[in-house]
Amino acid sequence: MAGTALAAAATLPRPARAQAKPVRIGLLTVKTGPLAQGGIQMEQGTIRFLKDRNYTLAGRKVELVVADTGGNPAGTKTKTQELTERDNVDMIFGPLAAFELLAITDYTAQAKMPVLSLAAAEDMTQRRPNPYFIRASATSSQGMHALADYAAKELKYKRVITLADDFAFGHEQMAGFQRVFEDAGGRVVKKLWPPLTTPDYTPYLAQISGVDAVVQGFAGSNPLKFMKQYKDQGLKLPVVAGAPAGDDALLKSFGDEALGMISSNFYTNDLDTPSNKRLIDGMVRDYGNIPGTYSAGLYIAGMVAEAALEKTGGKTDDKEAFIKALRAVKLTDTPRGPFHFDHFGNVVGSFYIRKCERKGDKLVNTTVKAYPNVSQFWTYDEKWFLSQPVYSRDYPPLKS
Repeated sequence: MAGTALAAAATLPRPARAQAKPVRIGLLTVKTGPLAQGGIQMEQGTIRFLKDRNYTLAGRKVELVVADTGGNPAGTKTKTQELTERDNVDMIFGPLAAFELLAITDYTAQAKMPVLSLAAAEDMTQRRPNPYFIRASATSSQGMHALADYAAKELKYKRVITLADDFAFGHEQMAGFQRVFEDAGGRVVKKLWPPLTTPDYTPYLAQISGVDAVVQGFAGSNPLKFMKQYKDQGLKLPVVAGAPAGDDALLKSFGDEALGMISSNFYTNDLDTPSNKRLIDGMVRDYGNIPGTYSAGLYIAGMVAEAALEKTGGKTDDKEAFIKALRAVKLTDTPRGPFHFDHFGNVVGSFYIRKCERKGDKLVNTTVKAYPNVSQFWTYDEKWFLSQPVYSRDYPPLKS
């Protein structure tokens, strides 16, 4: 009799665990316009990570809800509200652009929605910090500080001209470069700002003269267009570049115009870690291309979410506990190497200076120097840094 009772009990439905429902991740990406190349790779990196984990994190199944922002602030805000209120996601990955992120930060903070983004807007982790924000990639200027140090001290450049897309990311990149380069004794002679959708860079290229090198900070697919036109105009000055401008995933689309270009990035294909090898193999197998800034950035965001979920036992309902766990994450084996977060939720980790070279029939970025434990404040005093205006189109001003 007892045996029958036990058998019957075994077939009764068990009380459902409150946390047995899937973890829902909302991805804010962009699939149209000049930034679409980055947005598509963000989605690929996210899916690649979830495939590597069999769509299961800390014992819970994962559902991914993808939203296309259209690459504009209004669209980003609408999609964020839908993900939060209609789709009931537990966290948001993305968006891509600084101006998109700035459009949603007040709303996500109010909704206590954890946001893991590679949008690089400086003030998200500086003067206007969002307590529910985590960035495992970089601020706009973080890698540019290292690049400026390298350009001044190792390449011995004295005078440069900068060109970048005329939007927040471009402004903040070049401002960060300028500060460190000038503090090391260099001089930024001119800063040029082509609009994001510029078809022809000729009027800007015509203004390049009297400098040792050109610093460019284009994003999305614009670096391809810029470097091709740079070569077509017969310009021979060395080019140093920001992360998206020298992105590994763009290499198969570049020609010889990219040879010799020096770029700075939080991620590099030639970093020898088990997780980077796995990411590269998976991306090549699934998408026929090596990963770059955008796909690696989102893969790493997935690793951060996983580590935090393991800490909370898979629970996401206590938002305060979950965000605390996210910001306490410290990882050693990642595609970007070891990193942790500062008290604003911004990454402290390595940045890599790479040179574009030809190996066989392929272009590759070869790391020539790694800067470990780079903070968003570089080597400056945090209080002093935060007391200055945020980096912008006009700050720091050009020296007359």
